[in-house]
Amino acid sequence: MYIYPVRVRIFVVSFLLVSTVIAQKGKPIQTWLTSPTQHIFFRKQVTPVYFKSRDSARQTVIDIDDTERYQSIDGFGFSLTGGSALNLMKMKKEERQALLQELFGTEKNHIGTSYLRISIGASDLDEKVFSYNDLREGEKDPELKRFDLGYDKKYLLPVLKEILQINPYIKIMGSPWSPPVWMKNNNDTRGGNLLKSAYPVYARYFVKYIEAMRKEGVRIDAVTVQNEPLHPGNNPSLQMLANEQAEFVRDHLGPAFAAAKLRTKIIIYDHNADRPDYPITVLNDPEAKKYIDGSAFHLYGGTIDALSLVHDKHPDKNIYFTEQWVGAPGNYLGDISWHVENLIIGATRNWAKTVLEWNLASDEFYKPFTERGGCTSCLAAVTIDQGKKKVIRNPAYYIIAHAARFARPGSVRIGSNMVAGLPNVAFKTPAGKYVCIVLNKETAIRNITIRWQNQTADLIIPANSVATYTW
Repeated sequence: MYIYPVRVRIFVVSFLLVSTVIAQKGKPIQTWLTSPTQHIFFRKQVTPVYFKSRDSARQTVIDIDDTERYQSIDGFGFSLTGGSALNLMKMKKEERQALLQELFGTEKNHIGTSYLRISIGASDLDEKVFSYNDLREGEKDPELKRFDLGYDKKYLLPVLKEILQINPYIKIMGSPWSPPVWMKNNNDTRGGNLLKSAYPVYARYFVKYIEAMRKEGVRIDAVTVQNEPLHPGNNPSLQMLANEQAEFVRDHLGPAFAAAKLRTKIIIYDHNADRPDYPITVLNDPEAKKYIDGSAFHLYGGTIDALSLVHDKHPDKNIYFTEQWVGAPGNYLGDISWHVENLIIGATRNWAKTVLEWNLASDEFYKPFTERGGCTSCLAAVTIDQGKKKVIRNPAYYIIAHAARFARPGSVRIGSNMVAGLPNVAFKTPAGKYVCIVLNKETAIRNITIRWQNQTADLIIPANSVATYTW
């Protein structure tokens, strides 16, 4: 029998020991952590934890079940208001492009924003109120001969084009705050109702908008019929009751999209979770329903499980979460915890295909906003402080980062059990990776175990923290 030299024997034994350790390790889990009390914000943890084949002795187990499949994800992101675009365009070009790369890229420490909502005409976070067909008092333009994207060519479109260079596949939703005033019964940008006689021309206005944006190189994936149709107090705004919205979609907007052969989705409601009866009423109209892709929600009223009530009544139609603000001056601990629990986790566990924060960017004074009803204290995801020449990343930035970077468009929500004090949600990505977002609501560190495909990984999540685990 051949006797190995001492050095060779030591090498062989060491190799076998290392091989055994490696063989016992499963996939590594990477952790991205936000812990405001420790001043940690969306930071990748250096040391990975590995799945192991043996079971864990821990009592707190989050079971990931990829045989349970729910909705696919369109994206996580923000509203890119006209005011956001204005503030971005005030930056030096190289500084703006660096910030946009950080917001919309997926490499290094980029956060991977994957969905945008823009306003059709002005929102209340523009420096002035406008539509794409503003006329002198008493004038009308039923043929829409004077339709023009106008003011949006100055700020919004240039920013959108820079974003599309970073991510040409990003999905964009358009939402109107008000039609042109000559289509309304109060001849005012704020409140009022759409004139019955204006239903046909307003439907064509949507078509004109989508076609004009397409000529600019911007594809509108979806539109909502009206932002907050039960809140006519913003400037601009419009009241549109459920029966009116059903009639408008059924007899005018849907047929106009069909005639123009548009593939842009029509999404209804776009308001708070306290009135699930509104989208259900619209969807109960079978002729309107055939043109509708789904319903959109905000959460300034009601509870997030109302989204499931609408889904259960009409499971063939999609659910979207499209707006939630963070109030200035903001609170990293409270805001991040509430929004992650109710939106990133809560909305997606209740069938939402998107989660969008309001809004992307403002200046240090929360400007611009419109007079007579603009939001004066909406804290954006980033504050662009022109005076101090700096960018401040606010709670909404980190809220979206924890999902957008990892649960890419096309990801599917999969099963995970809810654990007391540890709300969570899980996804499988188109690349075959797994994502689990966990919020520790408690004031103490939690030892948790993730169990997946008969393997376990033991992890520690700090108090009042959010962790995204990926493998």
